[in-house]
Amino acid sequence: MTNAWDVHTHPPTEEYIIGAHGPYLDELRRHWRDPIEPRPIEAMVEEYQALGSKAIISAWDAETTTGLPAVPNDEIARIVSRFPDTFAGWAHVDPWKGKLAVRELRRAVKELGLRGVGEFHPIMQAFEPSDPRFDELWQTCVELGVPVSFHTGTTGSGAGMAGGAGMRLYYSHPRHLDELAARFPTLTIIGCHPSFPWQDDMLAIAVHKKNVLLDLSGWSPRRFSPSLIAHINGPLADKVMFGTDYPWLRPKLWLDAFAELSIKEDIRPKVLRENAVRWLGLR
Repeated sequence: MTNAWDVHTHPPTEEYIIGAHGPYLDELRRHWRDPIEPRPIEAMVEEYQALGSKAIISAWDAETTTGLPAVPNDEIARIVSRFPDTFAGWAHVDPWKGKLAVRELRRAVKELGLRGVGEFHPIMQAFEPSDPRFDELWQTCVELGVPVSFHTGTTGSGAGMAGGAGMRLYYSHPRHLDELAARFPTLTIIGCHPSFPWQDDMLAIAVHKKNVLLDLSGWSPRRFSPSLIAHINGPLADKVMFGTDYPWLRPKLWLDAFAELSIKEDIRPKVLRENAVRWLGLR
């Protein structure tokens, strides 16, 4: 029993796994070395309850650039209402939908009760978070008092496909979050994943910018670099959070691998629970 908060999950449903990733799914399965198949949300609840853990679960919308259907915010709100002891819900919007995205974000937070927004995926959504054209979205997050998260580093989406399926990795360089944090100093920004191959850039930005945090999702702790481990044990002890990227990576596998790392005992509960509770307003 870990009493942890996983700050980065998605629903394991057919709508998310197949509907939102259709042409990329075979390569994603190869990338993760897992023949990931949809399963009921109840199966996810059982996994987290067995570990004594809770999870932030988020919606998904990359419709403009992929043509694939969104997982709507209403579906996430329904999941949270069914399993309030397991989940907190986060919204997601397609940044290219402009004013519609801003209105949907407001509705998701004010009417549906979702408590953050993300994970934005600049590679799949083909945008630079620091582009001023999207500033109204970030200003709305500030006004609503909700944190925002961004995929950083490489991605399994399009990996191994010709031309990476046309996706550009540089959209997820953490330098965009550095710029965003400087322009919006009261916006809580989360850089998702260890940010390979720009991990040291992301670590430097999180050390420098008070309002930038890290989640450790998408990578097994067995693959964490010495530099990342040193920062967890040192200057970022109060700013890094447990995350899996479920259903692509499962919580027990992550937690078992994390238990084997040389992490200071007083820092383990910060990573697994306390930092998320303090920064993200979780119970």
